[in-house]
Amino acid sequence: MPKQQEGEKTRVIVVGAGIGGLTAGALLARRGYDVTIYDQAILPGGCASTFTRRGFTFDVGATQVAGLEEGGIHKRIFDELEIELPQATLCDPACAVFLPGETQPINVWRDPHQWKLERQKQFPGSEPFWQLIDKLFEASWQFQARDPVLPPRNLWDMWQLASAVRLDTLITVPFTLMTVGDALKLYGLYGDKRLLTFLDMQLKLYSQVGADETALLYAATALSVSTAPQGLYHLQGSMQSLSDRLVEGLSKYGGKLYMRHTVEQINTEAGRVKGVRVRHQKTGEVFTQSADQVVANVTVQNLVSLCGDNAFNGLNGFAYKTRVDKLAEPSGAFVVYLGVDQKAIPQGCPPHLQFLYDYEGVIGENNSLFVSVSKPGDGRAPSGTATVIASSFTDAAMWWQGTKEHYQRLKEQYTSEAIARLGKYFHLTPETIIHTEAATPRTFARFTARKNGIVGGIGQRISTFGPFGIATRTPVKNLWLVGDSTHPGEGTAGVSYSALTVVRQITALV
Repeated sequence: MPKQQEGEKTRVIVVGAGIGGLTAGALLARRGYDVTIYDQAILPGGCASTFTRRGFTFDVGATQVAGLEEGGIHKRIFDELEIELPQATLCDPACAVFLPGETQPINVWRDPHQWKLERQKQFPGSEPFWQLIDKLFEASWQFQARDPVLPPRNLWDMWQLASAVRLDTLITVPFTLMTVGDALKLYGLYGDKRLLTFLDMQLKLYSQVGADETALLYAATALSVSTAPQGLYHLQGSMQSLSDRLVEGLSKYGGKLYMRHTVEQINTEAGRVKGVRVRHQKTGEVFTQSADQVVANVTVQNLVSLCGDNAFNGLNGFAYKTRVDKLAEPSGAFVVYLGVDQKAIPQGCPPHLQFLYDYEGVIGENNSLFVSVSKPGDGRAPSGTATVIASSFTDAAMWWQGTKEHYQRLKEQYTSEAIARLGKYFHLTPETIIHTEAATPRTFARFTARKNGIVGGIGQRISTFGPFGIATRTPVKNLWLVGDSTHPGEGTAGVSYSALTVVRQITALV
């Protein structure tokens, strides 16, 4: 059992070694706190970790990173930790999107002028909508760069929020309660089937919901962050390099990381956090660790379960738990991991693609596939081979129903269907496919401990975005939430913003 160090330092326990937890832990250690991180997995990184098979390295979930540019959130954090950013190359195009029945993609270019020409060609008459997106993104990005606390929960939070507001922020106010669908109707574009489908596909990747439900201000960032001077990056080696660097930063300042340690309970007393109960997976030993602060890098659903009903007494606690219980059912993911001969990859294949195979039905359920392809020399595959990772959103609940045999049949059905659809673009044959593996919500539940294997946080609807989102500050004193349930919390950049917010909030208490 790891021993708590004696001394004057404030003791912080971080539950979960995803990117949000590692970032919070490393920054707090850098600022002089006694930090210990526990995670039940074998490797750190959470949904941004990796695994290896037969010489192939597969990114588990997240496959691209934002925020490595000057002024970006990862760059800011790594500068404070005084560690080097992982090697990366820009994705250009950020994504090649194939609509049903079309053989030429819609390329989301990094160069703003090139992307403007592309969208004008693809969606004639839509430029006023895109100009609005650009203006909202510019204002929102400047606002976020000033580190506002959203949603605020006390006077300090309110002051940080107010201090981030400028005149240029006010342009966003009239659009706070609008969805992307509302904006399309405003410009008479809602009947443009191709445009609506493209937006549904792209937004689903980031916000979990389509254009009719996604908050317009959130969409402005999601649709624009891939263009210069920002951009999306492909990491050299794997996504694991991001968490490896954060572990390096944690260790550099005396923080401790214990993998294969499951936090079974967050202990509270009289509305205040007291510590955690931990199980060592190899030995089975159970021990209690006290803490002055606990940072939970888990889903908000997991947080409520870990704390138990008694933690959320009082009006605020009851309202918090009730709200979590009433959140829309989150999505799960079905992912196929392929190790293939390089001959399977078409010439000039971009690193990220998205396919929709027909216009009927709900987007998802293996109807839409987001695909990431390794590049020669990027460390993910042996020479002459490549990795192909294809994911689709799915109803998490259905993977927990029925017998073990029913589950296996469903998994095999989804795998064969995904490979068949990928075969319309890639040259997939028994000779070119070297390794095949699939993950379902049950797989993600096992390896990430996320309740029911849900992925991607909560949908960025009006009711759950920005001032209406889930706060990093919880009703339990000195218990904090980071990760993709919070605002902003989508992707590695979003969870890192939430971690920085918590670090600032904890530091302000001292």
